Order: sequence, then structure tokens, then C-alpha cells
Amino acid sequence: MTLIANDTHTRRTSLLIKNVLLSFFIKGWSALVVLVMVPLTLQCLGAYKNGVWLTISSMLVWIDQMDIGLGNGLRNRLATCKAHNDNNASRQAVSSTMAMLVCIVIPTFLILALIVWFGDVYTFLNVDPVIIPELRVALLCAVSIICCTFVLKFISNVYMGMQLPAVSNLIVALGQTLALIGTWLLYINGNATFLLIIAVNTAAPLLVYLVAYPYTFYIRFTELRPTWKNVNLRAALQLGNLGIKFFWLQIAGIIQFMTANILISQFFTPEMVTPYQIAYRYMSLVVVFFTVICMPFWNATTDAYERGDMVWIEKAGKKMNTLTILIFLILVLMTVFSPLVYDLWIGDKCDVSFAMTAMMALYVFLLVLSMRYSYFLNGIGALRMQLYMTVSAIVFIPLAWLVSLLTHNIIWFMAVMCFCNLPGIIVNIIQFNKILKGTATGVWRR
Repeated sequence: MTLIANDTHTRRTSLLIKNVLLSFFIKGWSALVVLVMVPLTLQCLGAYKNGVWLTISSMLVWIDQMDIGLGNGLRNRLATCKAHNDNNASRQAVSSTMAMLVCIVIPTFLILALIVWFGDVYTFLNVDPVIIPELRVALLCAVSIICCTFVLKFISNVYMGMQLPAVSNLIVALGQTLALIGTWLLYINGNATFLLIIAVNTAAPLLVYLVAYPYTFYIRFTELRPTWKNVNLRAALQLGNLGIKFFWLQIAGIIQFMTANILISQFFTPEMVTPYQIAYRYMSLVVVFFTVICMPFWNATTDAYERGDMVWIEKAGKKMNTLTILIFLILVLMTVFSPLVYDLWIGDKCDVSFAMTAMMALYVFLLVLSMRYSYFLNGIGALRMQLYMTVSAIVFIPLAWLVSLLTHNIIWFMAVMCFCNLPGIIVNIIQFNKILKGTATGVWRR
């Protein structure tokens, strides 16, 4: 039994290392694409229209999260089934997930289409109709394409559940690369209108998923191919129970960060969204670096926990502590050299203040610190305390509104974002240590 456990321990670690190394290359390419895309779209649209596009893109994430957490529930379920070699349950989980996604997306699309077409989208986004007369058509186009992508994106969760996050990262990177190529072609041909930029950036990921679907289920994982006869109500309910917890965590994240673009547009101006997003995309490079390492730990932790391998989880946690300290030092250096980086990256197209960069660095570090613990907790399904801490997301909007009203300063707005992250970080640290020491009881256990 000891030899088997050691062999499993070694294979899990080996697979994790391979995925981390591959993901470094893929995520590095993805980060480069994002960096090139920022000045390109800014050149195509200008600061005002670019700010509106960035606001819309953050809203599209809301649709992406309307899967009620089924994607993350599926990846945990597949990791559990793999640990127990249960292929039948795996196929039921995949088939049931896809069926539920279809059932969710149809009414979602109809409701959103009606809101976009008949609602006052210009007032909601604080956009001048003279500057962007095609806003309504552009929104409808984006919603239509994203709803199609919504169903197929579970393919990425399949690869993560099978402990192959590098492939999931590759799918995302290919979509981003295709979007960059499309945007560049529009630019050099002088056709970079607001509508076409949105169409290209939303359609590119969908095209990649359309190619990935037959490869995944007809070549790579034929045993997981979704079919209607494998749709199982009980399996769907199990995924739903776990998925709902992930869903509320996702919604909290959306409220606390993704709504920031809309709030900045409302409290300040749409143009202010651009420097804010530039600062975020610069500092989020470390999030990419950190995620590359942390993402494989999610399902590796599920596998280890199902097999009772707490020693492996403890060792992995110590490595994450060292990495978190390294991230902090990198963020400090990035802040110090940010004026030079901005000058080389975007030139004089947009001004990003040092204070905004420093505050964004603090926010990103808090985000990384939270992720360091939440990935392990998510892997073992310990979500209840995280759910309780989502109350901070509810506080965020009124507190951000009050602070912005009193100070008229976006730096204080960002300070509120940092403040609202603190309670969740503290609770994550306490819960992780309790579970590791075997002293977690009641709500601290699950």
C-alpha cells in the first residue's frame, strides 16, 4: 500500500510539474498577446471608445459566469471520478453539464436581447450616442456570440478536471491570438470600427472552441463524449449543489471587480476606464504567472484529498508561501519601473498615474494572497466560509459610491476594492490551517 501511495504521489507531482512548465510557455504567449492588444485597440478606437469596449467586455464576463458554477463543479467531479477510475460517472457529468448549459443559455439570451434592444443602454453605460451610434447593435452582436461560447467553454473545464490545465490555457491563448490577428487586419485595412472590433474579439474564442469540441470528444477523450442518453438528473443535481457554491463565489468576484469598469464609467467618465485597465493589465501579469502555478494545484489537491494524502497538500502549501513572497517583491519592482514601462508600451496615448499603479499593485497582491489559499480550499470543496465572506461584495458598491462621492478620486475608489478583499483573505488563511491540522469542525470543515 505504501508503494502504491508513493507511486500515486509521484505521478501526481510529475503531471503537475509538466502542466506548470507547459502553461508557463502558453501563458507567457497569452500575456504578450494581451500586452500588444492594449495599444492596438487604443490606436483603433481612441481612449473614449476603448473605455466603452473595456466596460462592455467586463459585462460579458457576467454572461460567462451564468453557468451557476457548473464548470467548476464539473472539474471537481471529473477529478474525483478519475481518482476512483469511474468512467461512467465522468461521462454522465459531462453530458449533464452540457445539457444544463443549453437550458440556461436559451432564456438568458432571450432576456438579454430584449434588454439590449429596448433598454436605455446609453444611459446605463454613460455613453454619448453621437460618438457611438452603433452601441445597441454592437451589444446585441456581442451577446449573441458570447451565448454560443457559453455552452462550449465547458471544454476547458474538462481538461482541468483531467488535470491538464495546460490544454485549457492553450485554448484560451489561441482565442486571444486569433482576436489579435483579426484586430490587426482591421487596423491595417482601415476597417477598425467599434462594431467590427467587438465582433472580432468575441467571435475569435468561439471559433477555437468549435474546433476544440470534435478534437476533445472524438479523438482525445472519446469515453467522455456527451450524449443525450447519458444525461442524468441525479448527476445534474449533484453538480448543481456544488456548482451553486462556486456560482456565488464567482458572482461575488464579478460584483467586486468586474463591475468596477461600469462604476468608474458612472462615477467618473468612460475615458477613465482606459488608464485603470492599463494599470490592471500591467500588474495582472503577475496574476498570470501565479495562476500558471496555482491552477494545476486545484485538481491535484482534489486527487490528493480523495486519497487522504495530506502530506502532499502540506508540502504544496509551503511552496505556495515562498511563491507569494516572490510575487510581492516582483510587484514592488513593477511599480518602481512602471513609468518607464508605460512610456515604452503605450507612449503618450494615455496617462497612468504612479498612485493608480501603486494602488493596483496592492490590490493584485491581495488577490494573489487570496488565491494562494482559495485554490486549495476549492480543490477539496471547502466553500462554505468563502460563501459567508461574499457579504463584502455586497458592501462594495455602496461603499465605493460613498467614497467616490466624497473624494471624487479614483484612488480612493481602488482603496475600497482593497479593503473589501481583506475579510475573505483572513478567513481563507484560518480555514486552510484548520483543515491541514485536522482541527476544522462545523462550517470550517466544508
